[in-house]
Amino acid sequence: MIENLRVLAVVPARGGSKGVPFKNLREVRGVPLVTLAGKIASNVDYIDRAIVSTDNADIALAAQKGGLDQPFFRPKALSGDKVSDLQVLTHAVITTEKLDNTCYDIIVMLQPTSPMRTVEHVKQTLEMLVKDKLDSVWTISETDSKAHPLKQLTFKNGKIKYYDSRGKNIIARQQLHPVYYRNGLVYAITRNCLIENKSIMGKKAGALLCEGYFINIDTEFDFKLLDLILNENS
Repeated sequence: MIENLRVLAVVPARGGSKGVPFKNLREVRGVPLVTLAGKIASNVDYIDRAIVSTDNADIALAAQKGGLDQPFFRPKALSGDKVSDLQVLTHAVITTEKLDNTCYDIIVMLQPTSPMRTVEHVKQTLEMLVKDKLDSVWTISETDSKAHPLKQLTFKNGKIKYYDSRGKNIIARQQLHPVYYRNGLVYAITRNCLIENKSIMGKKAGALLCEGYFINIDTEFDFKLLDLILNENS
């Protein structure tokens, strides 16, 4: 609880994954990704309840080993690769509230595929949400200038074009204004924003800018890159 507001943490971890099969059960230094997410949630004193939303029994067991509760299995209709975070979180909140006979004020989403998060990332995100009275707070990182939207191209029928026509005027990176991407570490959202306004961002959205590079795992290469970074940091 933070400022008398009840906090529900949701770790979304379906069994299916096209890029890396059963990605959420893959281990980092001997610990499954979903277990790592649970360990972080269990050590954030602001969080009142931490659950996993999954359709897979093995993932549920690994989540429980990390301290997560598994009050339900996610229905098949919400287990496909085109199901949105909004749908998954809405189902998790409404279902858990019915089972607990209570109402949560803030929802925190911790994706297992971002194993470089820390307890402080989660705490700072929640503190910003409450202090600034925002609808949501996402953790973000600055985009490398080489990947800036004004330096991107489209490629169709063997021909290239600027993704944004303003790109033709870019000569040096000093002309580029910084842009940012969601690094997947933490999403904090008010219940009103999620359930009533049906949004994970809302109209008053803030961000916690994180320094450094954070892996959001989607491919086998990401696992290799993560291992390299962890070895260097240690």
